[in-house]
Amino acid sequence: MLTVLIDYDSGNLHSAEKAFQRMARETGAGTVIVSQHPEDVARADRVVLPGDGAFPACRAALMQDHAALYEALIESVEVRARPFLGICVGMQLMARMGHEFTSTLGLNWIAGEVRAIRPADPAFKVPHMGWNDLVIDTPHPVLNGINTGDHAYFVHSYQMELDDPARRLAHCDYAGSITAIVGTENRIGTQFHPEKSQSAGLRLIANFLTWAP
Repeated sequence: MLTVLIDYDSGNLHSAEKAFQRMARETGAGTVIVSQHPEDVARADRVVLPGDGAFPACRAALMQDHAALYEALIESVEVRARPFLGICVGMQLMARMGHEFTSTLGLNWIAGEVRAIRPADPAFKVPHMGWNDLVIDTPHPVLNGINTGDHAYFVHSYQMELDDPARRLAHCDYAGSITAIVGTENRIGTQFHPEKSQSAGLRLIANFLTWAP
């Protein structure tokens, strides 16, 4: 079994690599690598797309600067139905469109759009940064052992607003509801960083590594 974290020059992958490798050892889920090589994505059993920065920049880095990686990702996830996990902006790219700086098309895997966080209470600052409690909305195998009230670590100024509430697996409260986890078919996304979210994040990673959609 091979899990590939896609490196498309949009974030520091060191902590994610270590967290996924640790949980792969603990679950017997095979090998985890970070790669920029399309052939690695093509042979992967699971694919992870992290992302740090602005939506348009991440999209351009993936779909233009690393077009062969993007094509391998589409083949793996859409055609071969390999399990996929998007993290932070990697999750946001699953949406139909993002509206950070300019309106930008996403992967259109989740019916929804990424818009600026606008807390109802002006005392809540943006970016939404730090620990927050998860609220589980929809049961899912990747959430086994993760409960409402468990903590996750967020760093973001934009969130995904979904057309279909059933696609939202979890949210958090930040003077308003913030989408935390989305899912559809063989694809999962977390707005928070599971590799930085201690026990809940490691449990989610372990669940993903053993998930058979």
